[in-house]
Amino acid sequence: MDFSNIFSTLRKSLVPIHKEGWPFIAMFFVAAVVLGWFSDPLFYVGLALTAWCAYFFRDPQRVSPVSDDFVISPADGRVSHIGQVVPPRELGMGADPLTRVSVFMNVFNCHVNRAPVRGRIETIVHKHGKFLNAELDKASEENERNSVLIDGPHGKVGVVQVAGLVARRIVCWSREGDTLAVGERFGLIRFGSRLDVYLPKGAKVCVALGQTAIAGETILARHDDAPTAPVTRVA
Repeated sequence: MDFSNIFSTLRKSLVPIHKEGWPFIAMFFVAAVVLGWFSDPLFYVGLALTAWCAYFFRDPQRVSPVSDDFVISPADGRVSHIGQVVPPRELGMGADPLTRVSVFMNVFNCHVNRAPVRGRIETIVHKHGKFLNAELDKASEENERNSVLIDGPHGKVGVVQVAGLVARRIVCWSREGDTLAVGERFGLIRFGSRLDVYLPKGAKVCVALGQTAIAGETILARHDDAPTAPVTRVA
């Protein structure tokens, strides 16, 4: 039996786990072992939770359209809001309402966040706040959030990571001045939350309320001159 081929196949089949998740996976596993000293059923419960934690921090490859005329979903989840909203003041996008598309992530969605457009990060501002249910509209204003302003090909795009009822940690490893490719990873939120995307004027929404979005792949909005068959990149 050729074990090298078997291991190679397994490695290609397994979804990578983001490095941010390994400390949590280790803690879940240690807890499972400790519980196992007292009860076998508790060990298996802990083991199941460890597997869920590994699943939560998965970081699969995605194929992103690279056309400058598309705005791509920065998160996996359900489109929970589409409407005209004044952007958070810290983004510096003005006091006029802009189209906002919100994607709600539950605890079973992949939580790695990706750039919706290519461009340079002009601003990153973290605001402390509450931990209300991220599905509530007021969560955009009252919850803890991290606001990222990207200067894209068709104007500035605001991406706001909003903490939720369970989420207690927003991670953003990108920095002001960084240049992102569309679909490039820039952060994640631990354990349930949502992403708000503020679109530049002229962008036309391409998703429906309640639709499932895939980070780095689903086209949230497009401009009039967008091609029908864009070039793609794997990331």
